[in-house]
Amino acid sequence: MKFTKILSLLLACCLLLGLAACGAKEEAAAPETTAAPAGTEAAEAKPVLLAVSFGSSYNETRDVTIGAVEAALQAAYPEYEVRRAFTSQIVIDILEEREKMEIDNVTEAMDRLVADGVKEVVVQPTHVMAGFEYDDVMAEIADYADKFDSMKVGAPLLTAEDDYDALVASLLEETAEYNTEGTAIVFMGHGTHHEANATYANLQQKLTDAGHANYFIGTVEATPSLDDVLAAVQATDAKKVVLLPLMIVAGDHANNDMAGDEEDSWKTAFTNAGYEVECVLHGLGQYAGVQQILVDHAAAAMNG
Repeated sequence: MKFTKILSLLLACCLLLGLAACGAKEEAAAPETTAAPAGTEAAEAKPVLLAVSFGSSYNETRDVTIGAVEAALQAAYPEYEVRRAFTSQIVIDILEEREKMEIDNVTEAMDRLVADGVKEVVVQPTHVMAGFEYDDVMAEIADYADKFDSMKVGAPLLTAEDDYDALVASLLEETAEYNTEGTAIVFMGHGTHHEANATYANLQQKLTDAGHANYFIGTVEATPSLDDVLAAVQATDAKKVVLLPLMIVAGDHANNDMAGDEEDSWKTAFTNAGYEVECVLHGLGQYAGVQQILVDHAAAAMNG
């Protein structure tokens, strides 16, 4: 009888110990909840300055022109993140296939801004004028106006009268070494059938009115044409012609239409007309004065 009581007591103790152990295991298995430290919330995205350029598949000129403009914008506005978009899908596709380089078009860039949670955007085109390319940019970004707390757009290079004066000053500074007696300095622009093509005639008038009669502006695809410029140069006593692109980059048009050895190039036309010809493959984006105009346009947008 005594043995039975002792056995019952032992069994009861074992049962109590087993229950205590199970409770301890369950408590240990429960996840520990710790409050997140202060200040670990996701940081708000920086405002973005989106530099929109036509683009170029010529690596050398792209880096020292478009890249230089973007660097100038970043230096002027360090509180912004400067991003890049190109308007030429052909250029984008060439660079992706050849270089494995991924560059957004305008729509892709805007979608990325939205996905990244950006609240404040300044779009700064680097186009020379408000032509078809600029119109397309404005149309593409219009659908995103309500996606941000603030979206502002800067003007292209030549917009206001002050822009023309600033560009003339920059062109004169950059070509000072060529500006000698008997030398005609000829800038080749792209040209457009858009009404903005009047930009070239306006720039020519600015140069002429300022007394720079040996400076000439022409275009590849509109007016003033090569024939117009050639005739104007022939009306002077120039013996030498210096050819330069009036484009942000010194890309395909500059290397082929202007400086190429083909029969229809500007270099060949002036050479055949009896002139000594020198080609300078510097895009406008390389000029500090041009970079400053675009920096100022971005500022005007920010403050507008």
